[in-house]
Amino acid sequence: HLVESGGDSVQPGGSLTLSCAASETTLEYHAIGWFRQAPGEEREPVSCIPSSGDEIHYIDSVKGRFTISRDADKKTVTLYINNLQPEDTGVYFCAAPRNLFTVCRMWSKWYDYWGQGTQVTVAA
Repeated sequence: HLVESGGDSVQPGGSLTLSCAASETTLEYHAIGWFRQAPGEEREPVSCIPSSGDEIHYIDSVKGRFTISRDADKKTVTLYINNLQPEDTGVYFCAAPRNLFTVCRMWSKWYDYWGQGTQVTVAA
């Protein structure tokens, strides 16, 4: 099971750190994708990191503000978010494909395992 944490309510311009962890294993060999879903909207990809850690992807609207990385303990994947804007509001999910040692893709069908999500709300 994947577990997200770190969501909160913040003002515009604020920062958050979202974490994705696996309850029974490490994420060391999994590609990980972060997605978000705003109220009334479809889920969209935000960022992903392959098992190797290179070829990281971001959607254009978060480039320069979001950073995805693997923690040194290799048990978690963290999404660092700066300069949050109201349009960043939504439930943030992390996901992993069934296969190990893969690249990542910015589409949900690439992923087999999903967390329950963590709420991020950005409002003045």
